[in-house]
Amino acid sequence: MEERELAALLRLLLVPGIGPGRVRALMGHFRNASAVLHASSSGLCRVEGIDQVLAQAIRHAPGEEVTARQITLARQHHSRILTFWDEGFPAVLKTIDDAPVVLFVRGELPAADHSCLAIVGTRQPTTYGAMVTERLTADLVVRGFTIVSGLARGVDTVAHRTALKGGGRTVAVLGSGLDRIYPGENRRLSEDIAHQGALVTEYGFGSKPDAVNFPRRNRIIGGLCLGTLVIEAGEKSGALITAAMALEQGREVFAVPGSIFSQKSIGTHRLIQEGARLVHSVEDILSELTSQLELFRQGDFPSPQLADLTADERRVFGLLTHEPMHIDVVARQSGLASSQALATLLQLEFKNAIRQLPGKMFVRISG
Repeated sequence: MEERELAALLRLLLVPGIGPGRVRALMGHFRNASAVLHASSSGLCRVEGIDQVLAQAIRHAPGEEVTARQITLARQHHSRILTFWDEGFPAVLKTIDDAPVVLFVRGELPAADHSCLAIVGTRQPTTYGAMVTERLTADLVVRGFTIVSGLARGVDTVAHRTALKGGGRTVAVLGSGLDRIYPGENRRLSEDIAHQGALVTEYGFGSKPDAVNFPRRNRIIGGLCLGTLVIEAGEKSGALITAAMALEQGREVFAVPGSIFSQKSIGTHRLIQEGARLVHSVEDILSELTSQLELFRQGDFPSPQLADLTADERRVFGLLTHEPMHIDVVARQSGLASSQALATLLQLEFKNAIRQLPGKMFVRISG
């Protein structure tokens, strides 16, 4: 995205009450952020979820100096600001509900890097937990997986370090700005990760590691990956939030059993009781993910047979791409009434040809 449009998008994100879903809906309707900021109140209110109060807030969006500063800081920190509509945005992350529309990235995060697995767990692992983390991480790296975690103390740190030691790639998803590494003792580790993987956050420069940021951070950890592996988690561990979000996103969840005498096994044992795959070795993970890996590594899902589609379905399917398109645009370009376009889109979704994203956005997932 060109810098002028990026600045406009960042301004839009500063408007109170405007989250990723509404931003995607607005972008789908108006096609670019500048058009959103210059739209009339009546035009803005035609977009689902936008009322007069939000419309007025958008028309008076603050932050020209703030957004310019963010773009400058990104350059100074040798990082980039990646948007949902950029080619390099991870395709697998686009498929989750409430996907971020902006990522601040330092390092390399290629869109084709689909073979990611999240490894999370307690901040105070036992000797057993640390050994299991090292063993499974090393085995996954040898098999070409990128290890994703949250740079926290404990299991996260062990996973990142083991991946780097094995010459693999690792991604750290932060709950703060790229200039506010937390915890402080992991600053050196974060530098190594940026050179052998990536640091990622949806929070702008200067953002502190506030407690409220981390649950939202966890949805990105799970959303970047085919599955999440939990190694030791107490009854109220943040790792369980990541696992729950991964399940909501349709991802696989794996858990390592531990001692029945350890408080740090309560969370993982509960996950196993609720259906998480028990992991004894890396083969337990690979056997579950094989079919998904094949689909992602082929770069596409199987194409639907055009002969099985109706004329309207073929017309709509031909319009969609791997970039999200709002239903209003689909209806306009296809020449169908909105109700007919929606019915056609739902039929294509039922046939696993497309996927609906929040904000009545649709994206092709095959062909």
